[in-house]
Amino acid sequence: MVQVPVEISEDAFRTLGELAAASGRAPGELLADLIEQERRRRMLDEANAAFARLRADPAAWADYQDEIRSMEGTLMDGLEDDPWEE
Repeated sequence: MVQVPVEISEDAFRTLGELAAASGRAPGELLADLIEQERRRRMLDEANAAFARLRADPAAWADYQDEIRSMEGTLMDGLEDDPWEE
């Protein structure tokens, strides 16, 4: 693990310590988890924005819907008879 100094306010540092103690994790571990959560949130926000742009263009949205419909029924193509467990 790399140790890099990061400047944060005293209040943020105190809160990080309290949250870490309450969760039973080290502050660095908690901070890494929070960073990952933020990365995922941003990724989902970007995906949602892209879908919003797609939906705002009626022709592009219709093309997308046509493409989705063209894939219906392909999920199990030939696999229906193969044994598998859930």
